[in-house]
Amino acid sequence: MVYPESMRESIKRLEGTRKERMDQEFVMRTADQKKELLKGFHPDYIEESMRELTVGPNKGQRTPHELADVLEAYPVSDVGGLDFGSPDYDVDVLVIGGGGAGVSAALVAKEAGANVLLVTKLRVGDANTRMAQGGIQGADKPNDSPERHYLDVLGGGHFKNVPELAKALVMDAPGVVTWLEKLGVMFDKEDDGTMKTIHGGGTSRKRMHFCRDYTGAEIMRVLRDEMLNHDVPEVEFAAAIELLTDSKGAVSGAVLVNLETGQKRIVRAKTTILATGGCGRLHMQGFPCTNHYGATADGLVLAYRVGAELAFIDTIQYHPTGVAYPEQIVGLLITEKVRSLGAHLVNSEGNRFIYELESRDITASAIIRECREQKKGIDTPTGGVGVWLDSPLLDVLKGEGFVRSSLPAMFHQFARYDIEMDKVPVLTYPTQHYQNGGILVNGKAETGVKGLYAAGETVGGIHGRNRLMGNSLLDILVFGRRAGEAAAEAAKAMKQAPEIGASHVGPFVEELKAAGVPKDRRSPKLLPDYRRPEMQGRYAFLGPECTPA
Repeated sequence: MVYPESMRESIKRLEGTRKERMDQEFVMRTADQKKELLKGFHPDYIEESMRELTVGPNKGQRTPHELADVLEAYPVSDVGGLDFGSPDYDVDVLVIGGGGAGVSAALVAKEAGANVLLVTKLRVGDANTRMAQGGIQGADKPNDSPERHYLDVLGGGHFKNVPELAKALVMDAPGVVTWLEKLGVMFDKEDDGTMKTIHGGGTSRKRMHFCRDYTGAEIMRVLRDEMLNHDVPEVEFAAAIELLTDSKGAVSGAVLVNLETGQKRIVRAKTTILATGGCGRLHMQGFPCTNHYGATADGLVLAYRVGAELAFIDTIQYHPTGVAYPEQIVGLLITEKVRSLGAHLVNSEGNRFIYELESRDITASAIIRECREQKKGIDTPTGGVGVWLDSPLLDVLKGEGFVRSSLPAMFHQFARYDIEMDKVPVLTYPTQHYQNGGILVNGKAETGVKGLYAAGETVGGIHGRNRLMGNSLLDILVFGRRAGEAAAEAAKAMKQAPEIGASHVGPFVEELKAAGVPKDRRSPKLLPDYRRPEMQGRYAFLGPECTPA
């Protein structure tokens, strides 16, 4: 164990209260108590952390400064001089993004007979999908129903969800789980072959299907293999830097840039699907994040420039349990499954302070309150703070070896730093996890711009103001499949290839100028830059005009 002596004292207090806590009944907070907790401590309610947008479809709406900075920005490269008459690729359906949403969309579109191209700025599978741990929801047990699932989704989202999207999510869920199993996803099962299911925060039934604690990696493995088996064309390390539009404003493809050479390529497409993921690497309010390296809100930027409306852009999900110690992995996820299985959240005095399976925003707010207002957090040697997650309790409750067998990924994440989570608790604090808001779509994954579809975390409205555990792996597949089907159908109906150009860029740039947006502010961000300011220049490979001053 590598915990310093200053932290070990509170571990002794935690161990001293464990038996008492095991017998303790902890009730959920009332609606009024939850509202008070959110308004007092959730990061979304910090007024100075946001500002009103001055350009674009969501002009006048508030969003975090970090997101506003990429939405209200000039293009990273001037695409006006490109030869639009000779596209490098000419396809029916262009899918931008190589995670679960993009790959499932490509598979369904290909199955529907469309000529598909999938492009991604990293590698296929380098996505938050692979990093998802806890499970995927689906109401397929006798004591459950999509109706119950629907009520849970709305309750978790504070009844702000777009009803059409929430309905699509829960109605498709059982079929998605069946589809995954048929493809070869190895869900955990009972001896009789029945799928094991557990609770997640905010769920009224045990409907979380899982593969140990690496469910997303298993799903992505299978989807990636399926894509290879069906020979879906792909281009990796190719970032989309601008959508293309025809003279009427319909989307007709995209401009790609090779991240290694800076070479640009033009894709003409009858329909385009954005599945670019979230915005974790923007690090709202300085929070660490659980996201993969490419999660920089690219899809929101590209969609916003062509006129697509965004929804719920003032709300970000902070997962209650990110790693708070050791420093090398601060911000990485400690799956909600640890709490679903029975681990307690415990303060420096050894006491529980929240029912662990409250929805994520409530639990995160309670942890922040415990550390900031109550001063009952555990300080780390480098100035961090957190509360304990009593993971050894699981072996006490369920038998020796349970932690290692049920949470292998989590166990090895900490064991690399000599912390054995079946012997000692792990320190946790909220971390930026999920983009609640995003591109507004309908039940067919259509945006408000003709020819443009969206799926996955880049979409907003499904989860309202807060997402429940297990509904993200579900939504990427539900809406990825719906986007692939709808985009393929629309492409088939088009008798000829669309015209391509970038007529939307000029008017957007004029808006930026009129609003006084600094000319060195460029987006999409493409990749985060963690170098010292004097070493930065993330767009240098695109030309001198794209290097920030």
